Amino acid sequence: MDQLTAYVLHLADNNLILTQRNGEWCGHGPILEQDIAITNITLDLIGQSRNFYQYAAGLINNSAGAANLQPATEDSLAYLRKEREFKNCLLVEQQNGDWAQTITRQFLYSAYQYFLYEKMQHSKDEQLAGIAAKAFKEVSYHLTWSSEWVIRLGDGTEESHERTQNAVNELWRYTGEMFEPTAYEQQMAAEEIAPDPSALKESWMKKVQEVFEEATLMIPEKTFMQTGGKKGIHTEQLGYILTELQYLQRTYPGAEW
Repeated sequence: MDQLTAYVLHLADNNLILTQRNGEWCGHGPILEQDIAITNITLDLIGQSRNFYQYAAGLINNSAGAANLQPATEDSLAYLRKEREFKNCLLVEQQNGDWAQTITRQFLYSAYQYFLYEKMQHSKDEQLAGIAAKAFKEVSYHLTWSSEWVIRLGDGTEESHERTQNAVNELWRYTGEMFEPTAYEQQMAAEEIAPDPSALKESWMKKVQEVFEEATLMIPEKTFMQTGGKKGIHTEQLGYILTELQYLQRTYPGAEW
């Protein structure tokens, strides 16, 4: 697999897995308006993942040696790859927990996506630039929505503050991986196709600190960062997610609505 394909799959996998996690809230949100809001965010993310998977499928099908293989599709890439073939960050596969943990996870990831897509709009790869330009508008809303919720919960009641701080303490260990470039990310940065993720950390941290200060939340100190997801080494959570996500297609191969 070439580095561009690996990178595009990484982007697609991040959004697909977070889509699956957020989708678990459908019908279970704390109030109707927010149930609809997180479902709409989930629809945005699945749309982005589809765009990336379609691009990746085209790259795979056009690669040398692909002529004798079953053509890749967005469905085959989502439903028929194994756990070690997924390249999503560990953050997005973490359990929902309570509403505070789901909101915190969304905020940390949306802040990263915001700065990623902001830069990727200027990619030398026209396909990625186009996807990023559309996605940037969506992610801008995701970041605003999740930021407001982090502030509302963090600076709310004693219980909401405690739950949100606990969520930060639990999830912070998975944030460092987003900014540690893999070989495929380094190659994309060298070719000016995508930004070096390490270059996004300062802007991301500034945004996080700004929101956390207003939310009266503390960033954990001296946290050991968990990594591996972008290279296919995941927590046990991904296996459970894929079991549910891929069940129908693996049970009834080729099934269509």
